[in-house]
Amino acid sequence: MSHPPQEEGAINATTARNTLYALVKLAEEEGRTTLITKHKVRALLAPLDRFPAARKTDAFPAHVLSAAQRDFGDLVALAAKGLPQVLLRNTTPVAVLLPADPSPDALSSDTAAHPGAATAGGAVNSQGNQDRGSTPRRLATLGDAIGSVLTNGPASGPTFGLPGLDAATGGLQRGKLTLVAARPSVGGSLLGLAAARTTALVDQAMVLYAASGPNRDDIFRRIISAETGGEYARLKQGRLTEHEQQVARQLVQAGDLLMIDDGSDLRAEDIADTAPHMQGLALVVVDRLQAAHSARLPLSGDRLPGASQVLATLARTLNVPVLAIVDSDDPALLALLDADITLTLTPTDDPARVQVTVAERDFGTIGSAYLKPDLVHARFLDAGTAAADRADSPAGPGRSTSAGEAAALELAEAALPYTSGGQQGIPAALTHELAAWRTAVAGGNHEALKEILPSLVQAAATVSQWPDTPEGHRLAAALRPYGMPESADTTPAAGQSPPAGGAGTAVRTPAGNRQATADVVEDEEDDEDALTPEDEEDEPEGHVFPALKILKDSVGRSKMHPIRVIRKEERDSGPWPLITEHMDGEPRWVHPDVTATRVPHIRANGRRVRRDQIEVPDSFDEGVLCLIDRNGSFPSACSAVPLAPNKLLHTGPLDAYDKAGAGIYLIDIPEWTRTDMPHPLGRIADRPDQDGRVWVTTPHIKQLVRLVRDNHLDAMPTIHDSFTGKANESLFKPFYEATRKARTELVQIGGDPYKAYKTRLSIALRLLWPKRPSQRSPFWRPDWRMSMVAEASVRHWTVAFKAVQEGHTLIALRNVDQAIFWTPPGTPPSTYRIGTGFGEVKAKFVQAGETILEGDD
Repeated sequence: MSHPPQEEGAINATTARNTLYALVKLAEEEGRTTLITKHKVRALLAPLDRFPAARKTDAFPAHVLSAAQRDFGDLVALAAKGLPQVLLRNTTPVAVLLPADPSPDALSSDTAAHPGAATAGGAVNSQGNQDRGSTPRRLATLGDAIGSVLTNGPASGPTFGLPGLDAATGGLQRGKLTLVAARPSVGGSLLGLAAARTTALVDQAMVLYAASGPNRDDIFRRIISAETGGEYARLKQGRLTEHEQQVARQLVQAGDLLMIDDGSDLRAEDIADTAPHMQGLALVVVDRLQAAHSARLPLSGDRLPGASQVLATLARTLNVPVLAIVDSDDPALLALLDADITLTLTPTDDPARVQVTVAERDFGTIGSAYLKPDLVHARFLDAGTAAADRADSPAGPGRSTSAGEAAALELAEAALPYTSGGQQGIPAALTHELAAWRTAVAGGNHEALKEILPSLVQAAATVSQWPDTPEGHRLAAALRPYGMPESADTTPAAGQSPPAGGAGTAVRTPAGNRQATADVVEDEEDDEDALTPEDEEDEPEGHVFPALKILKDSVGRSKMHPIRVIRKEERDSGPWPLITEHMDGEPRWVHPDVTATRVPHIRANGRRVRRDQIEVPDSFDEGVLCLIDRNGSFPSACSAVPLAPNKLLHTGPLDAYDKAGAGIYLIDIPEWTRTDMPHPLGRIADRPDQDGRVWVTTPHIKQLVRLVRDNHLDAMPTIHDSFTGKANESLFKPFYEATRKARTELVQIGGDPYKAYKTRLSIALRLLWPKRPSQRSPFWRPDWRMSMVAEASVRHWTVAFKAVQEGHTLIALRNVDQAIFWTPPGTPPSTYRIGTGFGEVKAKFVQAGETILEGDD
């Protein structure tokens, strides 16, 4: 391409017309913006993310690419005047022409007719000189200002209740708009909630909480969670402890000062109309401004700059602080919003610390603070500060702050990265015990802590080497007070002594039993990071089952030219940081009337593992435990797993699921009231973000569609955000067919050939998304791996649900292959096919209370 001399880096309209399809592809796939000149006017050919409103084709002039190429010069001229031009591939928006120089004299006729409207670039136009009447404006002398400062002293406005952050910001300043900028899932909304809680519940001052995202029930649950330390995910299910119910009643009595507006179609103008009528108003919180356009949310997309000006005017007019949360930290967007003060939340390498950078409009960065995210309890803490109930909150002082309590709480918080699925590298049995510990700590159940502690210590004693990560070091240190042996990298500093007393009393394994507990390990199948160097190499010629070669060949056959590896420089942005292991949706469910206990077990080869014992109440009819074990859940899922072979593009909020696409979706957790089946989303439902939302892959979206269709769910959850590509369900089908054929032959042979088949099969599928950065692989597609596992989870859940619908009693549903039913002896549910093939199951029967063996036990 040639570059005209008058504009370095730009191309002229004629060149752009001739290469329009290539430029659109660069905008669509790589997010590239191209500057186009035509005589003295300039326009930008930009990706849709730069102007989300363009996704609605009825909002702006739209042209299919062939027509746009014909009339390209005219479209550039119109865009330069401030009228965006949307480019379509068939009926789908793919790019947009925008003005390169949005200014008051470059407006479309429509924009000029509405002085408050946004230009294509997102800036808000000035209203110009208006007739202000004859009343002279009030002027203040420098002496007046100095006197005011000397009289008022330090700022006495509302605070966040977080000393480090309050010191960095000086509190929330009256008459100013403060913006909290954070990407989704970082916790921006929780800072707004912290300020509202402190102002209304501690300072006893009036707060207007304008909720454009969460509803009033979500807000109330978050307040209870933050005040009591109860887990927010549990509270969303309506399960409150007696202490939490008492706090809820006290909050109702003290809550007349926190007024919530969660009405539909909430606009900034509505907030500005309501606020002046609230006597003694001390703080306005707006939760939240959504960067992506949504037809359902006025406070979204290209309407945000105008809304920001309305809120800034409200702050100045009423002389109150206005605190608004925006779900993006994009500097371009923040510049458009033009807040007086901006607090930007940025995750650090240490998951226990989030940095808050404080910037003022005229001075840039003026300070920073660190916070400790406690998203499970819907709150932030000062970095280095242990969670403790405030004596001045309606909840009262609550729990004791003894050293033992502090140790129990620290262990619960150190466990979170592992129980949430965010980190791997410890045995599943330890993860199970840590999850129970967290639940007991959250409920203040000291008796449960005492019961859990011996098995927790026993499971921890099996760890020969803790993960060499900040999370691993913290967890090892948190276990030390409970008698865990110290290692070279976790030895406490001189002078440190382990806490004692209460639930934190040290419990050491007797010397005679140390070796026994050290031998208690999980089965190899529980190891989620079993890859080793050289696993990425193809199998040698003549191997009984060259799984990796077959998988690569399967992907290579596709005519969609799949992208097997996402480049390293792209992995820290877009959809990739949003994809985590817990998106598998595997159920970890036991019937609420049943008691399951993990007990030590010695396998035939002498290895010590932990297995389940299940006690069934007398209220159940006569029967036995029917153990169902699904064959080849993962390779079977490969027969038709919906995924996007190419890049995932940011498609934002969706009005409905489009079966032509596949990827990841941010949704509300649908309500599931049945107690005889786990939630359809499995463990995904236990890990909502601060807005009660979760990211899911396409298999779970399709599952929810079917449940709505069959009237098992009332409605599809809203899709608040998405990253998708063109869907394909046959990418792994050749791999599935080869795997099924090999299994049919090798399962009859057994022995080493069958073991080699299973090993290479497992390695090939794990290499789709290797966890360790040092692990080489011909693949790096987290979305492919998690879609495959989610498909297996969905199939596992669906067959169990059919059995329950036929009248069978489900006792437990776990992972992607284990189901336990309560049935008459010798009669497995008819929804399962007994056999050795894919999709078929093995069934055996044991009495209640017996140890449930697994795998090669």
